[in-house]
Amino acid sequence: MKKIAVLTGAGISAESGLKTFRDSGGLWEGYDVMEVATPEGWKKNPKLVLNFYNERRKQALTAKPNAAHIALAELEKEYNVVVITQNVDNLHEKAGSSKVIHLHGQLFQCRSTGDESLVYDLDGWELKLGDKCEKGFQLRPHIVWFGEMVPMMEIAMEETMNADIFLVVGTSLQVYPAAGLVQYVKQDAPIYIVDPNLPEVYSSKNIRYIKEKASVGMAMVKEELLSSL
Repeated sequence: MKKIAVLTGAGISAESGLKTFRDSGGLWEGYDVMEVATPEGWKKNPKLVLNFYNERRKQALTAKPNAAHIALAELEKEYNVVVITQNVDNLHEKAGSSKVIHLHGQLFQCRSTGDESLVYDLDGWELKLGDKCEKGFQLRPHIVWFGEMVPMMEIAMEETMNADIFLVVGTSLQVYPAAGLVQYVKQDAPIYIVDPNLPEVYSSKNIRYIKEKASVGMAMVKEELLSSL
């Protein structure tokens, strides 16, 4: 069974009604990202940060996977598929994808501010000041903020290097280190890039650009991949 590695970004979640800061010049749902997505913002006003992510969780709880998420999950019937996502929502899992690597953390998890190895699943949407880990430290969103390390990056690089086919869906390829994954694809592996606004940033005979929104583009990619079997 051939292996597909897929890098997904904001564009795939946008069709399910979830926005990210890239939609509006450094604002995320009206908030300055430096206030809600940096260690400095957390130190300055943890209550604001907690409230911000509580609202994002409420929104994500009602969001449903769209046709692009479902198409990726359905490819597992014929391919070994690993999804590497920059998104913090759980829409890939809701759609049925069984192997998902979250580069930037997960909205429905929290972790200890005193021991990063202590990560907990959140039941529901709310995380408050005073919610502590078993060692007595305040819990924070399990999100990779600007300026923080991306702990899952090495695993993502390994999955990319071992892939027979590489897909890029709904990402501008502007956020590093995730954008650099394209450079780890095997030389002879075909690459599909699905995004309506994407400039042709890479030139290679193996790259196919599909300038469509995620749901339309993934339907095209799925049909092509299944017909090639």
